[in-house]
Amino acid sequence: MSLDRSVLAFAGIMVLISVVLTQWVSPLFVWFTVFIGLNLLQSAFTGFCPAASLFRKFGIKEGAAF
Repeated sequence: MSLDRSVLAFAGIMVLISVVLTQWVSPLFVWFTVFIGLNLLQSAFTGFCPAASLFRKFGIKEGAAF
């Protein structure tokens, strides 16, 4: 799996977790979903993604975007 696909999969998992936490733990977890969305938006414009940096350190092969 490339770095790009790993980041997308991680973002999807985090969104699903935040939705579950919002539904069953506290409505305030919606801010976690907002944070994830803002992080995805800024990485689209800047090319910087903290998750991509972390995955790169784990040795996941480079992709086209990161």
